[in-house]
Amino acid sequence: MGIFVVQNAPSLPLLSNSSSLSITPSLFQYHQVHFSNLPNHKPITRTRIRSTLNFNMSLSSEKPGFEQKRVIIPNKHGEKLVGILQDSGTKEIVILCHGFRSSKESKSIVNIAAALEKAGISSFRFDFSGNGESDGSFQYGNYWREAEDLHAVTQHFLESNRSVTAILGHSKGGGVVLLYASKYHDIKAVVNVSGRYDLKDGVEERLGKDYMERIKEDGFIDVKRPGSSDYRVTLESLLDRLNTNMHEACLQIDKECRVLTVHGSSDTVISVGDASKFAQILPNHTLHIIEGADHPYTNHQDELASLVVNFIKETIHQDRDT
Repeated sequence: MGIFVVQNAPSLPLLSNSSSLSITPSLFQYHQVHFSNLPNHKPITRTRIRSTLNFNMSLSSEKPGFEQKRVIIPNKHGEKLVGILQDSGTKEIVILCHGFRSSKESKSIVNIAAALEKAGISSFRFDFSGNGESDGSFQYGNYWREAEDLHAVTQHFLESNRSVTAILGHSKGGGVVLLYASKYHDIKAVVNVSGRYDLKDGVEERLGKDYMERIKEDGFIDVKRPGSSDYRVTLESLLDRLNTNMHEACLQIDKECRVLTVHGSSDTVISVGDASKFAQILPNHTLHIIEGADHPYTNHQDELASLVVNFIKETIHQDRDT
């Protein structure tokens, strides 16, 4: 089990502990090493950093009286977005976004919030509209609408005199946080965990080869899968996804915005090759590939949380120094 890092951000050492490797390349410089496991793409840059992770999360020690409470924030449609604030009492806060048909109780999101709490960093994890406890009806696409939900959340905390240090999203949430950063330029750091680069990918696997003909004929497709709840895909929601262009959105993200992408090498839901595409287009970008990790990071929760916390800690330190 190992982790590989691609870094083309200027002077962004993620691992501050003395036993870790600090990487400080020149501006947008790549150190090319072939990664043969990534299908259908050019070799990417990587540097092996550690085979196991035991980071000292000591931005500040775990604080007594750490407060956890339920918070409800209205979106621009008047729907109530329900979230959990884990408050360290500091001004800085990280917003955590779940993936497709998931919720704020996603294992990865909950574990990252717990790791941030251990490091003394506040976080807020919430349900997008139509998911979890939040108001609204579930829709298959909704990428930009979820970005607007996220905007309602960030504005709530900014208006409460909090500093939103970073926004993080897993899977579909990874795409949402990048879309947010492409439209709103008020966040300095974005964490994309296993996000999809081309939203046309994965549709056929979920809906079937003839999905476009069926949905044009019937107006919808009902998706039924063993072990999960059923849902309906409408033509409107399908086109919402197919017409969302992550490539063009990434080109609109500020060069000063630091982006971390984390992806598992054994992800069978979204190919790890998508991660390298983000690395090629985003200028201020760091890529970590967790060797052997699947899409939900079943056996790699600690590695994922450690990478995120170290990136957030470095972001906070840089912000405080400016």
